[in-house]
Formats: sequence, C-alpha cells, structure tokens
Amino acid sequence: MNNEPPFEIFLAVAPGLEQALCEEAREKGFADPAPVPGGVVLQGGWPEVWRANLVMRGAGRVLVRIGGFRALHLAQLDKRARRFPWAETLRPDVPLKVEATCRASRIYHAGAAAQRIETALREELGATISAGAALRLMVRIEDDLCTFSLDTSGESLHKRGHKQAVNKAPLRETLAALFLRECGFHGQMPVMDPMCGSGTLVIEAAEIAAGLYPGRDRAFAFEQLASFDPAAWQAMRATARPGTPALRFHGRDRDTGAITMSRANAARAGVEAFTDFRPGPISDLTPPEGPPGLVIVNPPYGGRVGNKNLLFGLYGAMGKVLLERFRGWRVGVITSEPGLARATALPFLPAGAPVAHGGLRVTLYQTGVLGTR
Repeated sequence: MNNEPPFEIFLAVAPGLEQALCEEAREKGFADPAPVPGGVVLQGGWPEVWRANLVMRGAGRVLVRIGGFRALHLAQLDKRARRFPWAETLRPDVPLKVEATCRASRIYHAGAAAQRIETALREELGATISAGAALRLMVRIEDDLCTFSLDTSGESLHKRGHKQAVNKAPLRETLAALFLRECGFHGQMPVMDPMCGSGTLVIEAAEIAAGLYPGRDRAFAFEQLASFDPAAWQAMRATARPGTPALRFHGRDRDTGAITMSRANAARAGVEAFTDFRPGPISDLTPPEGPPGLVIVNPPYGGRVGNKNLLFGLYGAMGKVLLERFRGWRVGVITSEPGLARATALPFLPAGAPVAHGGLRVTLYQTGVLGTR
C-alpha cells in the first residue's frame, strides 16, 4: 500500500478558515499543505488519509481523489466508468451513494451522469447503490474532465463521538478548535468561557492541552474501503501520547442545565479531571487562580437564540467585567453582529474574515492583553 503513488487529499473547512487549517496541517506533519477555497490540499496515500481523520481538529471532512478521465458524452462516460478500477478502492459488499455535479461540460445533466456511474458500479463491481448509504462517491464533471472523489470521513468530523448533550445553538468543535488556534492557543494557557453552553470551547481546549486525538472515539467511512488495513490503523491510533495538563479549563453559564450538560460531555471526553464547570451569571465572573490566559466566548447573537435587541446590555456587562477583572488576559468573542461586539467596549484588534456557521456568518473579535485603564 505504501508503494502506491500519492493522490490528492482535500481537507474541507468553513470558508475564511483555510489558512488556520493549513497551519494546523503543517504543524501536524503533513507535507506541503496548500490553502485553496473551502479547504486545504495535500498529497499522500491512505495512511495520510487515516491520520488526517484521526488528528486534524479543524477539518470538517477528508476527501480523496481516486482518479478520473475525460468524457465528452454519456456513452463515453458509461464505457470509461465500466473500465475504471473500482475494486482497488471500493468493496462490493459496502453500499454507497453517488453524487454528481456538472459544470462547463458537454455532459450537463448531473442526474444522467450519476445514473451511468451507478450502473457501472452495480454491473462491474457488484456494488449496492443506496441513497441512505454512509459511503459517498462524488463525481465532478468540469470542462469535460470527470473526477471521482470519496468522502473518507462519513459523519462530519465535528462529531467527535463523545458529545451527546448540546445546547440551542452549539458551536461546532471544528470551528472551536480553529478559533482557539486563531487566538494563539496551543495548550499552554488557561481558558475561560463565561457562557459555555454545552462546553464545546472549554472541552476542545482541554483536549488540545492533553494531547488527545479528536477522532479517538468514533468510526470513519474509510474503514469500509478495500484499501483499509485494520492492523495499521490500530497501530496509528496507539501512537497517541496523552498527558494530564497542569492547567485547568473553566466554563461558566447562568443556566445550571448547561453546566450539567458540560460536565457530562467533559466526562465522556475524558477531560473532567482538568475542566471546571460552575453555574453563575456574568456579573459574578472572576478570574480563576493561576496565570492569566484566554477568555473565549460564543455568546448568543440573536440569529437563532433570542432577540438581539435584548443582548446589547449582556455584551456591555460582559465587556465591563472583563475590562475590570481580567487584566493580563486576552479575549476572543465570536458573534455575527459587529454592533454587539462594539457594545462590549473591549479594545478589539482588526477582525478577520467572517466564517459561515449554521446559516449565519460569524466573526472572531480578539483583543491583545488587557491592561489597566
């Protein structure tokens, strides 16, 4: 398997976070990652595909390009699809679904293209085609070039496998990891989230500090491929060297139900020993004992939870508490509303690009180290 020529691997991410994901890929030892719209491209073989699913915190999915050919009309597509070496990658006993897109090509009917590919898979490989299958083959026909890619992740990678309880508008773990990274967090400073909800930011920070693999508790679509080597996969998973950080990671929320939820999620993630979740309103917020670190918060912003006109007072109160009590800390605020960010009166640095999140576009607003006023 290691003698196979490398192929293209695509790590998908929310637009606006490509550079942050590229930095993570480089840090995790992937060779020559390059940011492109909507993700990061790198070259590798199946071990790199498995490792990307296992260790990358910011990627939403890992796609691989398994090949392709030129096709000028449906008959040619049918003929060449029948000759394609499907059995090198796909197993006949694993159902799959086919999704096709066509752009600037003489083959313009995506449904007809998908049907030809499905027929070739059924008749040449003996595969079962099912709309509900977990394994997804993506067919892209652009400028008369047909390329085949597989979604090797299955469920989106933000589903780490240990978080069962969520609040009303949860931040995806993948976004949480990249926003922490953009705030300069690499596991060496305490983190406080004063409106922690189901605990995503705090748990993600604790996992990073502990050196835990994000994909340790879940299954992946690549385990159902012909190229999968269970023994090599188990050996890769065993390379984790988690530790117990000396720091603690703190979550607060005025909703006692959210605190109960967060504690349960932290326990399932194996980080309860160094996370601290307590109920309390913003007005009671004080820095934990120990060195200063990062306050990062994804407060409600009115898009889906509540009325944003009622939130200006909340943001103002939060900003006042942070400015008065958290000198020496840095702050990151995630919100879809620039006006709400301004209501904190925090000295934000120039903001980065907005990021798509659940039908909204959110921005991370950061401060430098808070000083005396």
